[in-house]
Amino acid sequence: MKSSHHHRAPLISSSSSSSSSSSSSNHSFVSRLLLLLTLLPVSLACLAFILQWRGGGLADPASASVRSSTSVPGGSDLNHEVFPGMETVSSVSPKAHHSSSSDCSNLARSSSPSFPYYGDWKFGVDTNLKPKICITTSTSAGLDQILPWMFYHKVLGVSTFFLFVEGKAATPSISKVLESIPGVKVIYRTKELEEKQAKSRIWNETWLSSFFYKPCNYELFVKQSLNMEMAIVMARDASMDWILHLDTDELIYPAGAREYSLRRLLLDVPPNVDMVIFPNYESSVERDDIKDPFTEVSMFKKNYDHLPKDTYFGMYKEATRNNPNYFLTYGNGKSVARVQDHLRPNGAHRWHNYMKTPNEIKLEEAAVLHYTYAKFSDLTSRRDRCGCKPTKEDVKRCFMLDFDRSAFIIASTATEEEMLSWYREHVVWGDKEVKTKLLRKGILTRIYSPMVVIQALKESGVFSSVVSSVSTNLSKKKFLSSMHKSNSSRSTASESLPAKENKSEGISARHLLGAESAVPPQSPPGMEHAKFFTEE
Repeated sequence: MKSSHHHRAPLISSSSSSSSSSSSSNHSFVSRLLLLLTLLPVSLACLAFILQWRGGGLADPASASVRSSTSVPGGSDLNHEVFPGMETVSSVSPKAHHSSSSDCSNLARSSSPSFPYYGDWKFGVDTNLKPKICITTSTSAGLDQILPWMFYHKVLGVSTFFLFVEGKAATPSISKVLESIPGVKVIYRTKELEEKQAKSRIWNETWLSSFFYKPCNYELFVKQSLNMEMAIVMARDASMDWILHLDTDELIYPAGAREYSLRRLLLDVPPNVDMVIFPNYESSVERDDIKDPFTEVSMFKKNYDHLPKDTYFGMYKEATRNNPNYFLTYGNGKSVARVQDHLRPNGAHRWHNYMKTPNEIKLEEAAVLHYTYAKFSDLTSRRDRCGCKPTKEDVKRCFMLDFDRSAFIIASTATEEEMLSWYREHVVWGDKEVKTKLLRKGILTRIYSPMVVIQALKESGVFSSVVSSVSTNLSKKKFLSSMHKSNSSRSTASESLPAKENKSEGISARHLLGAESAVPPQSPPGMEHAKFFTEE
C-alpha cells in the first residue's frame, strides 16, 4: 500500500501542472484580446487625425463651397451652408451660452482659409425667417469699408440695407456694385431727395430744432435724422420687424445671444419691448499704421454701462490718458427699434414714437463696436469734410464733442510730424504696462470674433466676387464711361416721406413731445459725476 501511494504522487503532480499551464494560457489570450480591442480604436482615431491635419485625406465642404463660389458666383452647384442665425425658427435648438473665445474657435475651425456659413456671395436666405432686420446708414465711404461692414451684418442675420450715399459712395464705380447686392437699396442725395426732405414734418417740430442750420457735425446729424425718417417708411413697406441706424465704422457684437447672431438676439426680446439699446465699445488701437481696422483691431474700451462703477471711476484717470473724456467720441450707444406705427427717429442714436413713450431695454453683454480714429488718416479726412475755422470758439459751432474739436484744430494747424506725434499720444495705446493693467481690470477687453468673420469673408473671395460680378455684367467701355457721369445725370429713385398727418393729429403729436429733444452723441460720465453714482 505504501509503494502504491508513492507511485500515484507523480501523477497527481503532473495533472496539477497541466491545469495551471492551461489557465495561464487562457489568461494570456484574454489579455492580448483586450489589448487589441483597446489599440484598434486608438489607432483609427490617430489615423483620422493625421489625415485631417494634413488636409489631404478629407474633403472640406466649406472649401468646396468657396472654390465653387469664386469660380462661378451664384452657381447652382454651390454647397449651401446655413450660417449663424439664419436657420428657421423651428430648427433652432437651445444652446448653452458661448463666450467670445468659443465663438472665435468655432469660426476658425476650418483647416483652410474659408468661411463655411454662406452658399454664395449673394447670401440668399429664406424670406420667411423671423425677425426681419434692416440697417440704414448715411455714408460717403468706399467699398473697402462698406462691403466688409455689410457682409459681416449679413452673417449676423440682417437681410436688408438702406444706404443713403453721397460723395465717394455715390460714384458709379462704387454705387453700381452696391446696387447689385440683393437686399440693398441705394438712395442718392439728389435735388429731388432734398426737395422731398425739405417738406418733412420734422422741420415743424421742436425735438430736432436746436440742430438746424449749423455746419459740419450738426448738419450731418440733421441729415441722418431725415434719412432715418425715410428709412422707416421703406422698412414698413418691406415688412421689416426691426430697424437699426448704424454708421459704416460700427459693427454689432451680439454677445450674450445663444449663437453669434443679431437675429437670434432680437428673437429673444420680449414682445412688449419697443427699443433695444446697445452700449458702445470704442476701438483702442495699438499702432499708428492701421490700414484695415476691422481686421487689425482687437482691443476695445468697454462702456460705462458694462463696468462696475468703482472700477470705472477708480481707473478713470488711467483710462482717459489726459483726453477730454473717457471715450474719444460718443458713449451713449445705438439702438434698434421695432417697426411700428408712429415710429420716428430721435437723432442718430435713438428712436422714438409720436404717440407713446417707447418701452426700452439696455443689453448687458451685447455692444456696438465703434472703430473711431482707428486710422491716422481719419484726422485729415474729418478735417477735409468741414470748413470751420480752427479756433476754439468756431469749432464749438461745428462739433458736438470735445475730442473732435481738438482733433480738427490739430489736423488744420499742425505739420504731418506734429499730427503723428499728437495721434500717438492721444489715440495709440503704446504703454504696455498701462494697457496690461486696464485689461486685467476689465476696462479694456479683447474681441476677436468680428476680425475672424471679416477676414474669413475676405479670404473666401466674397468681396472680390461682388466686384467682379458687376465688371462682367458691364462692358469695359460702358463701365469706364459711366465713371465720368455726374450723379445728377443719372435717374435715381427716392422714396417719399410719410404724408403729413391731419392738423389735429399733428397737434396731438407735438403735445406729446413736450420738451423731448433729439439724443445727440454724448460722452460717458466724467469724474464730476462720480458722487451721483453708487454701486447697484
